[in-house]
Amino acid sequence: MTSPRIIGLTGSIGMGKSTVAAMFAEAGIPVFDADAEVRAMQGPGGELLPAIEAAFPGSTGPQGVDRDRLGQQVFADKEALHRLEAIVHPAVGARRAAFLAANQDKRAVVFDIPLLFERGGHESVDLIVVVSAPEAVQRARVLARPGMTPEKFAHIVGLQLHDSHKRERAHHVIDTGTSLEETRAQVAGLIASL
Repeated sequence: MTSPRIIGLTGSIGMGKSTVAAMFAEAGIPVFDADAEVRAMQGPGGELLPAIEAAFPGSTGPQGVDRDRLGQQVFADKEALHRLEAIVHPAVGARRAAFLAANQDKRAVVFDIPLLFERGGHESVDLIVVVSAPEAVQRARVLARPGMTPEKFAHIVGLQLHDSHKRERAHHVIDTGTSLEETRAQVAGLIASL
């Protein structure tokens, strides 16, 4: 049996990666959403809550991780962020491996990983797809999110590889600065090329 082709889907915040991932899923390509897995493991009763609470006291509660409280503890502290990542990343890796094992009979799967390049995940995929949009579109999308501020946006962008560098390293770029129909056509064309 051959293994599925692994598509690494990435893009900076506000570029439309979740929308593109949903388009792959609608087309029958299984999608592993790293962020959704993290949310599940950090939600009510999540498996990572004890370790996160031990490392960052007061950051969890009955509803899971309190993102604001945890953010206050790691937002501007790289060492704290590394401690959090050391808890989260191995657990995500285990879930990704289980997903891949469950989809061995598929022709392709998508790993939806926001920090694909930043964390070295690009080395374990067969094809890199970067979702991109003009900076003005990105900024407008992100600042429209509840609780987002220009400062938070700048901090998040500062942690990510610049969009231009991601595009340079991509096998395919999906432009989401267009209509949904045009974006969907780009995704369909990419799937057809597989």
